[in-house]
Amino acid sequence: MRCPFCGHDDSQVKDSRPTEDNSAIRRRRQCEGCGGRFTTFERIQLREILVIKTEGKREPFDREKLERSLSVACRKRPVDYTQIEKLASAIQRQLETLGESEIETKRIGEFVMDGLKALDSVAYIRFASVYKDFSEAKDFEDFAGSVVEAAQK
Repeated sequence: MRCPFCGHDDSQVKDSRPTEDNSAIRRRRQCEGCGGRFTTFERIQLREILVIKTEGKREPFDREKLERSLSVACRKRPVDYTQIEKLASAIQRQLETLGESEIETKRIGEFVMDGLKALDSVAYIRFASVYKDFSEAKDFEDFAGSVVEAAQK
């Protein structure tokens, strides 16, 4: 494993343990070049997934990008990182079990929306504002109203 600090190719595993939801192995490593310590995660990947962007461009699915998006939506909310990781794992499993090698961003966005809706309503509205491209305050008001109505049912 290449060191993120000095770029040296060899590192030694100092500690390994499963994550809380047993979806990955967390490894603490030490660089044999500079002595720096860093963490890596090993996850099962059922298949290579290509994401079809809105403009038609294709790129490999990036779990870290998904986690960043979820973190931004959940910023300053009572949601801890393990919940975000669990949601990212669940979304990735859903994508992998679809049996498709190419998936449109719109479909991934729907999975994210469903997950955030169950996790935190404010994070759900934040993500929706970008995903649905709200352009006016009225868009927020209408969407938030529908979230409140759904919660009351």
